[in-house]
Amino acid sequence: QVQLVESGGGLVQPGNSLRLSCAASGLSFITYAMGWFRQAPGKEREFLSAVSWSGGSTFVADSVKGRFTISRDNAKNTVYLQMNSLKPEDTAVYYCAADPNRTQKTTGRVNAYEYWGQGTQVTVSS
Repeated sequence: QVQLVESGGGLVQPGNSLRLSCAASGLSFITYAMGWFRQAPGKEREFLSAVSWSGGSTFVADSVKGRFTISRDNAKNTVYLQMNSLKPEDTAVYYCAADPNRTQKTTGRVNAYEYWGQGTQVTVSS
C-alpha cells in the first residue's frame, strides 16, 4: 500500500519560513520523480516544484521561483519543500505527489502523478 505523508505545515507569519516533508512508503522511491502542489479554497490545484528520481534535476514554477526549493533524500524516502519569504497568498493545502518517471525530466502536469498525499495546511497570517 503506497502512502505519502506530508508534515511540517502550520501557521506562520508573513516573511517567515517553513519546511514541508513528505515521507513515502510502499513504493520504490528511486523510480519516482516527486512533486509539490498546493490548492487554495476555490482554486485549482497549482504545481509548485518537482525533482527527478536522482535529485539531479528540478523544476520550479515561476510563481514561487526564488522562494521555494525542493530536495529529496533517497536514503530516507523523503522529499522536502523549503519555503522562504512566505506571503498570505501562499495559504493553501500543500500536497506531495509521485510520478513514475525515471528520466531526468520532470513535469507540472497533475495527471502525470500517480500517487498523492493527503495534504498539509499552510496558513500565512499575522
